[in-house]
Amino acid sequence: MHAILATGLTKTYGRGAKAVHALKGLSLQVPPGTVFALLGPNGAGKSTTVKILSTLSRPDGGTAEVAGHDVLREPAAVRAKIGYVSQRPGFDPIATGRENLVLTARLRGISRRSATRRAHDLLETFGLSEAADRQAGRWSGGMQRKLDVAMGLVHEPEVLFLDEPTTGLDPEARTQLWATVSTLTRTTGLTVVLTTHYLDEADQMAGHLLIVDRGQVVAEGAPDALKADLGGDTVQVDLQSADDGGRAARLLEGLPGVVHVRRDGPRLRAQARDGAGLLGSLQGAGIPLVAASVAPASLDDVYLRYAGRAFASAEGVAA
Repeated sequence: MHAILATGLTKTYGRGAKAVHALKGLSLQVPPGTVFALLGPNGAGKSTTVKILSTLSRPDGGTAEVAGHDVLREPAAVRAKIGYVSQRPGFDPIATGRENLVLTARLRGISRRSATRRAHDLLETFGLSEAADRQAGRWSGGMQRKLDVAMGLVHEPEVLFLDEPTTGLDPEARTQLWATVSTLTRTTGLTVVLTTHYLDEADQMAGHLLIVDRGQVVAEGAPDALKADLGGDTVQVDLQSADDGGRAARLLEGLPGVVHVRRDGPRLRAQARDGAGLLGSLQGAGIPLVAASVAPASLDDVYLRYAGRAFASAEGVAA
């Protein structure tokens, strides 16, 4: 069983020379009861994927099923099974938090009594009870984002889509929101599909992730497994010249335990099982180091390995 199963999704905006190929055959499988992350820079195709899976957009090609229903043939059935929280706020700032939740539940066809009870429970779950009867527009940004997520849960969906849910929040608000979502997933079996460009968020929260770049999947797996595949340590060294960089790259590529070497002029970045030993080999060969660092492999290193560029430098790429 899959909470979501998509194969070969394609989507193009515009025509001719101005066409933007947002998705280029993207496929994914999401097991139920997990937090699944779509990770990529701005413009990678994450939001387009979520819009297709939540029936807000139609793919040009490919197929997708969510909660056992085809997104093209059974869109109403899909919508009944999902919650969707977009990047932009969805609450009424003039209404109170409680009123927002009750209204959302009523629009979902829930009786007034059940809607009132559901609103009360969600306010408790998200720690919003004390502010429940104040206008939501006067709440803090973190509280407003919690309200948006709670509104996506009023009808007890099987799958919850969160599109960049913590953009603009301070670290404390981000931590609080994700603690609540993690608890819900663990205790209710809710499947959460998260799109994010925060590497630490995907690393900490997701049991499985898909790294997307320019509309295509470049890597997939559990965060720890993807990092482990790189070989252990990430080593970055700055050398005195591009010639030294070339010498160092040739040396490292021949060493056992070195998985990947990337050179940019006098700067060298490598994945190795023994980062300290790698530095010792460079020094032993008489290659002078201007600066050096050794750190455990990160998702940024995973992205660099498979996409061919650092994650930060990819932000803003149109796709």
